[in-house]
Amino acid sequence: MAKFINHTINILPVLFEGLGVTLKLTVISAIFGTLLGLLAALARISRNPLLSAPAAAYVNLFRGTPLLLQLLTIYNALPQVGIKIPAFQAAVLGYSLNAGAYIAEIVRAAIQSIDRGQMEAARSLGMSYGLAMRRVILPQTYRRLLPPMVNELSALTKDTSLASTISILELMKYSNQFVSRTNLAWQTYIWTAAFYMVVTMSLSALASRMEKKLEARG
Repeated sequence: MAKFINHTINILPVLFEGLGVTLKLTVISAIFGTLLGLLAALARISRNPLLSAPAAAYVNLFRGTPLLLQLLTIYNALPQVGIKIPAFQAAVLGYSLNAGAYIAEIVRAAIQSIDRGQMEAARSLGMSYGLAMRRVILPQTYRRLLPPMVNELSALTKDTSLASTISILELMKYSNQFVSRTNLAWQTYIWTAAFYMVVTMSLSALASRMEKKLEARG
């Protein structure tokens, strides 16, 4: 028991430092990924091929290739063509682009699940397409977006472990370094798993609370 307590005292400060980087990566990438996903979703459902075709290509590219490959391409390959991006910014860019592609499909599916008659009714009242989308269609998608969005953000949190491959000290990297110094793999990885679980379960709890509030309003 004494060894376990000593190990806990030593490992927790290290993991909390890594968790800070992980959360920072997750939050920033989630914000940019959501904005990018919303724009890509609206472009995908557009009847203008100049918008829909590039959006479809973007979604297919980033959903169809491994996230690790995307991170390595941004960090290692772009400098060979004169574009050098620092590690943290490269990770944010990679995660944002990847999350944006998945979020685009989530938003597109939610929008297209709304009865088309509502858009037609809004247009018949004189609303432009953009105004009808903002005031009529998008507000109705929130409940349908919550569960898949939480799943995507949870996946994003866990995927930040890949940032260690481009030299970013996040939660998983700190864990591995601690294991290499102490050889306490079993105990370290249990605590690391607990940290990831706390974050993902917190996201689920927050989404559940928001969903209940929306149901109460409805």
